[in-house]
Amino acid sequence: MSIRSAAELRERFQSFFEERGHARVPAAPLLAGDDPTLLFTNSGMVQFKRVLTGEETRDYTRAVDSQPCLRVAGKHNDFEEVGRTPRHQTLFEMLGNWSFGDYFKRDAILWAWEFLTVELGLDPTRLAATVYTDDNEAYDIWTTEIGLPADRVVRYGNIDAGDDRNFWQMADTGPCGPCSEIHYDRGAELSEGPECIPDHSEHCPRWLEFWNLVFMQFDRASDGTLSPLPFQSVDTGMGLERMATILQGVDSNYQTDLFIPIIARLAAHLGHDPDTVESERFSYQVVADHSRAATFLLAEGVKPSNEGAGYVLRRLIRRAVRHVRLMGISERVLGETCATVIDLMGDAYPQLERDHPRILAEVQAEEAKFHRTLEAGTQRLADLVAAVGDGGAISGTDAFRLHDTFGFPIDLTVEMAAEANVTVDRDGFETEMTAQRDRSRGARAARFSADPSLTGLVSEFIGYPNQTAGEGTVLAIAGDADAAQVVLDRSPFYAEGGGQIGDHGRLVGEQGSLEVTDTQRHGEAIVHLGLLSGTLSAGESVRAEVDGERRWGAARNHTATHLLHRALRDVLGEQARQAGSWVGPDALRFDFPASGPTSRDDLRAVERAVNARIRDDLVVTPAWIPFEEAQAAGADMFFGEKYAPESVRMVTCGSFSRELCGGTHVAATGQIGSFRILGEASIGTGLRRIEAVTGVAADELVADRLDALHRTATLLGDREENVPTRVEVLLARVKGANRAAPTSSLDAAGAIHDATEVGDAALIVGRYPEADASALRRWVDAIRTSAGRFVAVGAGTAADQATVVIAASRDLTAEGFDAVPIARAAAELIGGGGGGRADLAQAGGRNLAALDGALAEASRLAREAILALEPE
Repeated sequence: MSIRSAAELRERFQSFFEERGHARVPAAPLLAGDDPTLLFTNSGMVQFKRVLTGEETRDYTRAVDSQPCLRVAGKHNDFEEVGRTPRHQTLFEMLGNWSFGDYFKRDAILWAWEFLTVELGLDPTRLAATVYTDDNEAYDIWTTEIGLPADRVVRYGNIDAGDDRNFWQMADTGPCGPCSEIHYDRGAELSEGPECIPDHSEHCPRWLEFWNLVFMQFDRASDGTLSPLPFQSVDTGMGLERMATILQGVDSNYQTDLFIPIIARLAAHLGHDPDTVESERFSYQVVADHSRAATFLLAEGVKPSNEGAGYVLRRLIRRAVRHVRLMGISERVLGETCATVIDLMGDAYPQLERDHPRILAEVQAEEAKFHRTLEAGTQRLADLVAAVGDGGAISGTDAFRLHDTFGFPIDLTVEMAAEANVTVDRDGFETEMTAQRDRSRGARAARFSADPSLTGLVSEFIGYPNQTAGEGTVLAIAGDADAAQVVLDRSPFYAEGGGQIGDHGRLVGEQGSLEVTDTQRHGEAIVHLGLLSGTLSAGESVRAEVDGERRWGAARNHTATHLLHRALRDVLGEQARQAGSWVGPDALRFDFPASGPTSRDDLRAVERAVNARIRDDLVVTPAWIPFEEAQAAGADMFFGEKYAPESVRMVTCGSFSRELCGGTHVAATGQIGSFRILGEASIGTGLRRIEAVTGVAADELVADRLDALHRTATLLGDREENVPTRVEVLLARVKGANRAAPTSSLDAAGAIHDATEVGDAALIVGRYPEADASALRRWVDAIRTSAGRFVAVGAGTAADQATVVIAASRDLTAEGFDAVPIARAAAELIGGGGGGRADLAQAGGRNLAALDGALAEASRLAREAILALEPE
């Protein structure tokens, strides 16, 4: 065979079909953001689904591509099988050729045969095919035109009876049709008897199915009904990895040149020859596969998190980390394995090479984080396993504590327990998780809950571009006068969505009015919430009046958010994509993924860029266009949002920014006035938040800060530009005085040096006889200047008073750490009281003998509180 490497195979397949009139089409993203039935692209047909149904047209009727696919969720989920078999993977490549109303079964089969027997040089006597039971056309082509013996063309399937063999569909609904699978005979010596025949279930190792020719003829509805598609099409999928095993003469996908370099990189750490080591084969294969999948997801901007695609990524990385440890490798090696993936596949998929440094930095950060989680939780899990014994069960409560205290993922708990023949009460765990979510909800303000009587109503929004008044007919009224809910058939009120808050205003009728204090959406209905005076009746016409000033403030801030989004990515890189936002009339918030704080210089660069675009007075143009057109224009769209294929609203700010957005906006960027960043801070692991103001609020901010600078200069008796230098001199004097004070000599530097790493924070503990509360607070201040992300617990016994001080860095408190309950727990032990703030709390009491116990308890609680912030 002239073609052996997977890279050659990938290229030659696409070239072969290009020579036969097929357009070479780039691979679709792994994130299936515009398909409501999928989280990930799990087959080659995903990007062509609307073409196959006739909803879209392209400027070609024949296509060829190489599509990375991910099967870790939904109907097609290979996660648990990875590493256990020679051919299951989470990420794989599908080579495909396509016909959209052009050629059909005959050409598809003839070209497949030509590629296999002529281009690749496979022995025709080692090939077999399967067809759907009543697909006589395909059967005749194989037996008559190709000349395959009848005993090597097998009929299967009866979709009406529930037998879906040789009948393919991507999901529960959508395009589908009969298919014809091509199998390779790996040798009679592998046969397991007379029942060993080509079969997609692959119960016999002799036959390897590697190419599926799908003849799209039907569209399956949600009730199972099959309707003819507008035109007949062909969708073929050849597994690159499977064909590579045939060309390279190996038995497993993991023995091909797509995986061997990754496995060799791991083996080098153990001094193994990966071809001869079987004991770690499972782990080798898990790490190699998961490294590939994680690399591709990171390249698409996915960040490890606790939901959606981010949860899948986190699970892949953490499972790989665990198998690295099981192999006996103590080093952190995923950066190396992912770098090898980029070396292997960067030419075919340039986004990998383009984002090389970021991909490696992010996988290494998540790997390091999970190393700490494993160290904290593994021993506790081992204790639980030992306590229940062989064949026992870990309670849901214990599994939840392991998750809540140590950040130990439930999936990993189940997997590790199973290795010791111990089960986990998963239902009990979910009960505990639900209870925790309920407690969390109870701590927040009550959310909008629509009255059931409003379900199914439809309202037309008439508030574009910035219409703030109109007439509407009352469709329904619910609730009481103090909390009324009113739905109109048409309304200029913007319902909260896309980060923008709901409008305020009034609904005025003949006999009453509603003071609207919020606007929410319930299905297709716009629900006006507020205080009812007099009466409004279903069927009556009312005047809807939006608070125009408040709406205009929100519109100004919403457009500024779009400018901020683009400017952030220009300064920090494309990974700084929107992860959440809040747009109000007076201010805006913007959340984005980042591994650490944004430098002051970068924030200034972002602020300057936004203000430059405001001065450019760019025209802001909202337009309803087909989704495909928005994609072609490069519009920003967001994972998790579902977009209608026929029409989406794209908001452009000149040529600077394009986003899909349903919010209200100014007509030109100059109407924003000005833009100022209030601050930037952590809101959780891997997430940062920028808060900003625009217009009059931005002008007032600048004026207030200039006034503060002027007052400071006056107090110092110097010019305003000299204030920083004078303050530095004063601070140096204060620090010198503190060092000279007898009670300020607590060794903060030594305490930091001796700190314990907990999660991704330092736990600093100090015990200082004769230190009073003031000395301990100065000790904390010294730690703040040097320690970064920390929790400090200090104790002293000056003047017959036992004192415990608990302090935390402000990024930890922003994520939910609270020092106050820890101080109160310590106070109980030393016979006193405690309180303070989330970032600094203090306990005092007279029981000096109990101080060591209180310090130990406070340290333990601090450790648990830090670990509770760690992501699952």
